[in-house]
Amino acid sequence: MNINETLKKYTDMLLVLGLVIALDQWTKWLVRTNIPLNQSWQPEWLAELGWPARIVHGYNTGAAFGMFQNGNPVLATLAFIMVGVILYLYSKLSTNDLLLRLAVGLYLGGVIGNLIDRLTLGKVTDFISVGTFYVFNVADSSINVAVVLFLVSFWIKERQEKRKIPEAS
Repeated sequence: MNINETLKKYTDMLLVLGLVIALDQWTKWLVRTNIPLNQSWQPEWLAELGWPARIVHGYNTGAAFGMFQNGNPVLATLAFIMVGVILYLYSKLSTNDLLLRLAVGLYLGGVIGNLIDRLTLGKVTDFISVGTFYVFNVADSSINVAVVLFLVSFWIKERQEKRKIPEAS
């Protein structure tokens, strides 16, 4: 792989990763500095519409959907391992798949965004609340979107591979 291919492969991914981390940490900071713990805020016009979305200042010491509460040390260790494994696997990929690079950037950005909270606060700041669903944050959203993009990317690749294989007569 030449230097241009390497730059192309990593630039997109690192740009997305950096944007996710920056947006995640900025929004968490805004919530921590402007909304008291366990309090919520909703724009008046959303309340008038009866829209169930609001900003809630809360913390999570576990994983997604409130699982593994107080598992911060284990979850932080797993996050480091996941980042290492994904970067290793990504380095082995020879791909021009923009969707895959985007998915890796979103995934790693989300994992690292929450890891920053785990290392600096000992817990993850969550603040997006819609209805009775669990409260989440930008990093969590980024991870979920990445999983969908991974699936779409693999599905597209599989379809392309099937087209290349001539059918047996």
